[in-house]
Amino acid sequence: MTALTIDIRPADPRDAPGIAEVHAEAWQNAYAGIIPHTSLRGMIGRRDHRWWQRAIRRGTSVMVLDLGGMIAGYVTYGLNRARALPQDGEVYEIYLRPEYQGVGFGSRLFAAARGQLASHGCKGLVVWALAENIGATDFYRGQGGQPVAEGAEVFDGRKLAKIAYVWN
Repeated sequence: MTALTIDIRPADPRDAPGIAEVHAEAWQNAYAGIIPHTSLRGMIGRRDHRWWQRAIRRGTSVMVLDLGGMIAGYVTYGLNRARALPQDGEVYEIYLRPEYQGVGFGSRLFAAARGQLASHGCKGLVVWALAENIGATDFYRGQGGQPVAEGAEVFDGRKLAKIAYVWN
């Protein structure tokens, strides 16, 4: 019996097809019925493997969850974009293939991103989530995030509430 290797590591341009698959599956699973269909399909379509290759080559901070050579999830992170909030770091995205959700891999990816941000001197962390995405809001609360601010995103004329969760 061969042991399955589980690795969280920086993404490489060769990971782009796997990241694009995770993105498409996770976004369809998380946002179908929340984000209008046309917007959702367009957003998924724009993030193909070429988009991810360019992002990784440009230096976007992306880590992947590699399960025996298959990309099962990813996280993107960097400096906080909401200057009204005092936290230095931000997790922009964290997604897993639906079949790997709920078993602790998201927590491991999240901890890895937090560790990377802290190692670069970032104090505190913010994450934004659509309020209707109960899976995400439950996850961030479960990780100890405190809701501190609200905002909105507009998709095809539909305004959706979003919540900022912070860790200090």
